[in-house]
Amino acid sequence: MTDRGLFISFEGTEGSGKSTQMRLLIERLRNTGHRVTENQEPGGTRIGTEIRRILLDPVNAQMASTTELLLMFASRAQAAEEVVLPALSRGDIVLTDRWTDSTLAYQGEARGLGFDRVLATQRLAIGDLLPHLTLCLEVNVEAGLSRARERNRKLSTGTSEGRMDAQSLEFHMRVQQGYRKIAASEPDRFRIIDGSGEPNEVAERIWQTVAPLLRHVSRAAS
Repeated sequence: MTDRGLFISFEGTEGSGKSTQMRLLIERLRNTGHRVTENQEPGGTRIGTEIRRILLDPVNAQMASTTELLLMFASRAQAAEEVVLPALSRGDIVLTDRWTDSTLAYQGEARGLGFDRVLATQRLAIGDLLPHLTLCLEVNVEAGLSRARERNRKLSTGTSEGRMDAQSLEFHMRVQQGYRKIAASEPDRFRIIDGSGEPNEVAERIWQTVAPLLRHVSRAAS
């Protein structure tokens, strides 16, 4: 990790608080002198932002599952080339809001495409670029989904990102099951974090998982 930086992803079902926790970790890392590059999937680049608009707009409710899969990796391929790989080559800590594990859980498990198809697409799009550590926040799925839908109603400015939130509760339960399958198969890389409680409590759980890896990462030059 000294030569290639440190790559950390945040995962979770809708409304799990992962974006909030990623912001808190970014702040803490920067305050302790680390160089941090952040990314969002889908999104993160100009091209990725356009793909995100298509993927998350409820008007595209009839999008085929394979189309969804390919668009996710199109955004990710651009982010890898434009954001993630250059930052890792500088020795930065890269934090991303979602990566391939999301596609395994959402498209592979919940959409029924299967992990093998997702991983084959990953190899084509980004090779073996996976996070060194994935932090998956687990909360009550129904409560989290309710929070996400309320958030989207409040933030709506004419361009909605509610297509995933609009999926059934059963769909989101399958997403959670997908994450648990990944955790069972890759326990060293993929860590499920209890997302319940106050944000600062959750942030401390995350820090206890991240801190042991930081000894391998150079701090920003003073």
